[in-house]
Amino acid sequence: MLFLTNDIIELFPNTQGAVTGNLPIRQVTTDSRVTTNHGLFVPLKGDKFNGHEFLDQAINNGAIAAVWDQSESVPEYVPTDLPIFFVEDTLHALQQLAGYYRNKINPTVIGITGSNGKTTTKDIIATVLAQKFQTHHTKGNLNNHIGLPLTILNMSPNTEILVVEMGMNHFGEIRVLSTIAAPDYAIITNIGESHIEYLKTRSGIAKAKAEIITGLNDKGCMYVDGDESLLDSYIEGMNVQPIGFESNVPYRIQDINVTSTKTTFIFENESYSIPLLGKHHAKNASYAIALAKDLGMNHDQIQIGLSTIEMTGMRFESLKGLNGSTVINDTYNASPTSMKAAIEVVKEMKSFKKKILVLGDMFELGDRAKVYHREIADSITEDIHFVCTIGKHSKVLNQELNISKPNIIANHFEDKQELVAFLQPLLDETTLILLKASRGMQLEIVCKSIVFD
Repeated sequence: MLFLTNDIIELFPNTQGAVTGNLPIRQVTTDSRVTTNHGLFVPLKGDKFNGHEFLDQAINNGAIAAVWDQSESVPEYVPTDLPIFFVEDTLHALQQLAGYYRNKINPTVIGITGSNGKTTTKDIIATVLAQKFQTHHTKGNLNNHIGLPLTILNMSPNTEILVVEMGMNHFGEIRVLSTIAAPDYAIITNIGESHIEYLKTRSGIAKAKAEIITGLNDKGCMYVDGDESLLDSYIEGMNVQPIGFESNVPYRIQDINVTSTKTTFIFENESYSIPLLGKHHAKNASYAIALAKDLGMNHDQIQIGLSTIEMTGMRFESLKGLNGSTVINDTYNASPTSMKAAIEVVKEMKSFKKKILVLGDMFELGDRAKVYHREIADSITEDIHFVCTIGKHSKVLNQELNISKPNIIANHFEDKQELVAFLQPLLDETTLILLKASRGMQLEIVCKSIVFD
């Protein structure tokens, strides 16, 4: 049970129906199509939809009460005893409910943001902390002003640790999410170029990510990218652990070794291993290690968690490809920083004789999109044998490679089937393929054509 209808009256006293019946609310949903058990329906409104039109469907699927925009008429078919709570804005009401429930359960809250790696870091932290604590975390990409409240409202009453991911496109969005979640610990994984179309500069991105401090507990701790100076002015005077690779970083990651199946490294004089590939994942894991140590976990507990990481799909998944090849599926999202990091991982994997990059467009880069795509060529060296590009902006990358690095076979493709036809004859046990692009490019379609089901 989340709460009783009597509890909701304290938040939203303007009501109709049998609101004082002390009915238990076990689920909160914004989707009328979802079957609930003693559900509270919170219809949302947008430019092209209005959830208030589907109250009958929500009731048929188990809703026993509803939050309601007071400017909307209540349909005549609604039972007179159905508890309805009138509000000015149902989205804000959803966020208020989440804040109320977060305070009621009072778990230790970890908030995570960053341009790249926040989902991976969230997955690592949730898996590691689950070795000792009852843990609940963001599923999929429910990391915005709707998804984060729903994540909170979906946690069980016995939750000890709540791990929430915070995404954004514009200034002010992280501030809202941090206020709702009220984190005890906050992590900024890095500052890249994602959403630079809206935030204009990397300094702007740093400012937007630093909004996570807004809701942070006064005694809370920050874990940040110690290799990124843009964050320095925001964290000055705070309880903070800067984590990074540079020699002057207080919490340093050293002796990184990447094989075809794992990455090993030293952090704070202890050795760790993760089944993820690349030095950037060593940094993501180090955030989890530092946090787990602060929460009283020991090395062995942490390593068990690191060894059993459960990752959100399409994020650097190593898959078995056709004819014994190896396919790295990293098609969920892409930015210049994450694409360069992925390419570095491929270059570090020395056991493959044939390395192929399949690169698609990176979105939300604004008027510098062509510049950022062209700069990817700087990261591609002659230990990469084939580069296949697809997409409007990636054509610039192809052109740059053909001019500056003619020894690398670089081809641009207009459609996915043509790309698949080119790749399939190249697949054998010596082949490693990386697929990397922003989600909207749908490169997972290519992936499905070159891996085993």
